[in-house]
Amino acid sequence: MSQPSGIPKTGEKAPSFSATNQDGNLVQLEDFQSNWFVLYFYPKDDTPGCTVEAKDFSEYSAQFDAFGAKILGVSPDSEKSHCKFIHKHDLSIQLLSDPEHRVCEAYGVWQLKKFMGKEYMGVVRSTFLIAPDGDLVHAWSNVRTKAHVEKVLNKLQELLAAV
Repeated sequence: MSQPSGIPKTGEKAPSFSATNQDGNLVQLEDFQSNWFVLYFYPKDDTPGCTVEAKDFSEYSAQFDAFGAKILGVSPDSEKSHCKFIHKHDLSIQLLSDPEHRVCEAYGVWQLKKFMGKEYMGVVRSTFLIAPDGDLVHAWSNVRTKAHVEKVLNKLQELLAAV
């Protein structure tokens, strides 16, 4: 499946970003130098697919930590919404607030979508695996949540085994 043109390609440097997390703290790409990390984009807090994905990433967070990988979720929701979402579902991952869509646009995931005959701009569920040197090493677009987190973890293991 081809990726939309705005999505950075494997081997390129990951686009720089800065956004606030659920606690209002500024988080930047540069904060993760020397770490692997998963940057995943989702449409909206507390919706069925987004909840499954966030809970799955939380469930597997210790395994990602064991490989030195951090997990960041990004959506247009507010810090307050992220706090409620994290508390309600006991999430252990960090969520970034991107109400102006700057991070989403930098990663090419803010796109025209269609639902029930209506067109609107929204987040295309996507995940990026970024190496400690800042290179984008794998991207998933139009993600289906079922077993997605396991695919990301398997790809990380595969890449680490090749090093």
